[in-house]
Amino acid sequence: MVSNSRRTVLTGLGVLNPIGSTPEAFWDALVAGARGVRTVSLFDATELPCHIAGEIQGFSAKAMIDKGYRRSLNAMARTVELGVIGAQLGLQNAGIAKGTVPAHRIGIEFASLMGATDLNDMAAASKVSSPDGETIDHALWGSAGLPEITPLWMLKYLPNMPACHTTILYDIQGPSNTQIPGDTSGLVALFEAARILRRNTADVMVVGGSEARINPITLSRHNLFVQLSRQNDNPGHAVRPFDADRDGSVLGEGAAVFTLEELTHARNRNATILGELVGWAAGVDRGKKGPGLARVIRNALTAAGIQPQDVDHVNAHGTGTTIGDSFEARGIAEVFGRDVPVFAPLSRFGNLGAASGLMELACSVLALRHGLLPGTLNHEKPAADCPIAVHAGAPRPVTKPYAVKVSYTDLGQCAVAVVKKWE
Repeated sequence: MVSNSRRTVLTGLGVLNPIGSTPEAFWDALVAGARGVRTVSLFDATELPCHIAGEIQGFSAKAMIDKGYRRSLNAMARTVELGVIGAQLGLQNAGIAKGTVPAHRIGIEFASLMGATDLNDMAAASKVSSPDGETIDHALWGSAGLPEITPLWMLKYLPNMPACHTTILYDIQGPSNTQIPGDTSGLVALFEAARILRRNTADVMVVGGSEARINPITLSRHNLFVQLSRQNDNPGHAVRPFDADRDGSVLGEGAAVFTLEELTHARNRNATILGELVGWAAGVDRGKKGPGLARVIRNALTAAGIQPQDVDHVNAHGTGTTIGDSFEARGIAEVFGRDVPVFAPLSRFGNLGAASGLMELACSVLALRHGLLPGTLNHEKPAADCPIAVHAGAPRPVTKPYAVKVSYTDLGQCAVAVVKKWE
């Protein structure tokens, strides 16, 4: 039975990103204006038009994972490692240890996409299947190439693997699902987790997103088909949200995982409450003109029972792309005009794909909690085609209890969440 009286609160946060891998370090970096976009170091990308990205330096899943689970890392690609470690950090931050919640009353909703293959996983098979080094002999591929590929190859890269490994490692036997609609998938996972709590199918939900986009295949593909910045000599200033001089986005990697909990359950265990999810909506703006996004924003506000004037700030996706920023700004402006400040944190750590929505939302949750909104980096010359009031410069006090998080994909899928400061 669905019950709107079952309120959903955020009680834990795990983050892994280029500027901070604890909530405290992440917040300090946000306030300080830290920049996590750098020249790629995981491989030599200098021949690509864009060879800068938001890379997590020094990440080691082996060093961070609970000791009893290290052998499981052999079946995890980097995206999966980030997701599993993020979930571990989110549960620890919430004060939930394995077995402290009945296994059937804790579930997981995760956001991830199909990972790109590590080149080494296919190298031997490709080499024996291509005698001339240029073309693949399909007969050789079947007879000699396939035996060179580990039987677990595909399981390292499937989108549902972060959720799968997390449920196994932490004995999560409640509802489990994976969402894959691109940059909106993290918020979509959050919405479905909230519905599960409202239906009384679980008391706690692990809600996360992870993606590792800095590998030769992914970066090459995005250089071909996506507007990436060419500001390789000035990586920290490359992504310029809603700026007249914006020339594209950059890719990033990371994981953001919230522990979402039914309010009474959280209170009964004296949990620290970071904020409350009070409304949400999703939809499609097929032409990416703005009215469809505006409709989704209004639906989310209606679900939360608030008006535009109740909102402290709008947390935008702000990818720094020419078309994307203009589209997003039109949708926001149709609802809020220039009356509500817009904050766009992506320029600090890059576009994290499936992890972006929740990582960006984490910035607003921390801002509401600390009573301070950091400025948007690299917004120096407001663009005429972006009719919104972007908050840049020094942090400003939070003056109202609500924040609105907007996310979208290049296909026009839109997702909007409303969170409230916990007092």
